[in-house]
Amino acid sequence: MIEVHDIKKSFGDQMVLKGISTSFEAGKTSLVIGQSGSGKTVFIKSLLGVHHIDSGHISFDGRIYEDMNKDEKRDLRTEIGMVFQGSALFDSMTVEENIGFPLKMFTNKTAAEIKERVNFVIDRVNLINANHKKPSEISGGMQKRVAIARAIVNNPKYLFCDEPNSGLDPKTAIVIDNLIQEITKEYNITTVINTHDMNSVMEIGEKIVFLKNGLLEWEGTNKEIFKTDNEAVTDFVYSSELFKRVRKMYLEDDK
Repeated sequence: MIEVHDIKKSFGDQMVLKGISTSFEAGKTSLVIGQSGSGKTVFIKSLLGVHHIDSGHISFDGRIYEDMNKDEKRDLRTEIGMVFQGSALFDSMTVEENIGFPLKMFTNKTAAEIKERVNFVIDRVNLINANHKKPSEISGGMQKRVAIARAIVNNPKYLFCDEPNSGLDPKTAIVIDNLIQEITKEYNITTVINTHDMNSVMEIGEKIVFLKNGLLEWEGTNKEIFKTDNEAVTDFVYSSELFKRVRKMYLEDDK
């Protein structure tokens, strides 16, 4: 579990995060949404330790990040997997080499152990006949699977995904969403996803955190979001015609 208590972050005179408190449970897919400028990217980077918060605290299974020493922070980073927007694969490396990179960097595993683990996660994310191909030789959906495999190869406790469906067609995006959710539950990972994809909200939003102007404006599940009367949420979410139809369906089911 990741717990966030009253975190604030400023850049110069501009306060971007204005006191956010929430939590993210293990085994659940949690989504952070909000308009551009809402603070969600700074929020995610603060959780990752990229930005040093001004006040408040962030804890990982009871371990307060701000109280950790340098070695403890380094150890925590080995427990975190990251799926970057656009996958961020190494073009010069094969699929196998991309996935095995974190094991070579952060573990003392032998070449045989690395190969065994790499093949295991390749099988888990259903990458077929891709081991020796370069990223340019596979589809965008397969590249995303490689990115997910690389993120989980070191058995992370925490998984962060930045716009994992960026650049994917709707059908492939749903497949990637489902894969992330399956892995989250299978390995009991605390997964936090930064997204603007409302289909992801609808499909896998077991917890949704909606930020506005650096504040936590609303939080709930993908079912509760259809019923909220919070005007900021409805203005943001129901600009989609699909969401308008789905909300109408949910409300009619409650009658």
